[in-house]
Order: sequence, then structure tokens, then C-alpha cells
Amino acid sequence: MGNFTFEEMNLVCIYNTGSRTGLIDALSEMRGELSPEETELRELTDSALMKLRAMTDTEFAQLELYPDFDE
Repeated sequence: MGNFTFEEMNLVCIYNTGSRTGLIDALSEMRGELSPEETELRELTDSALMKLRAMTDTEFAQLELYPDFDE
């Protein structure tokens, strides 16, 4: 289910709206605002979006969405 990286999970936590589809919308909107130089964040966002789109709402509800900025 998902197998999000540490960086993806923190991104998901920051933009989490409480629902999978809302999060997908929020990340997609943020991605549209990125400058061409922000390639690393664009790739991270694309990877997270791909994983979110592949999972079900039930799987999303089982995620523990607490940011861990200490790693």
C-alpha cells in the first residue's frame, strides 16, 4: 500500500486535506505553481501523486499521516 518515502510522506502530511481526492487536488494545484527550476519538488510531487492515485480511499484512510521532520 503506497510505500511512500520519508520525503513523500512529509509532503503528503503538509498538503493533507483529510481525503485522498482532496489531497490529490491540493498537490496538483501546488505542482502547477512550481517554477521550472523546482525539478526536485516536481519529481517528488509526481511520485506522491502516482502513489495516491493508485491507492483506494480505504487504503488512504489507513495511513498514519503525521509529519516526521526529525529524520
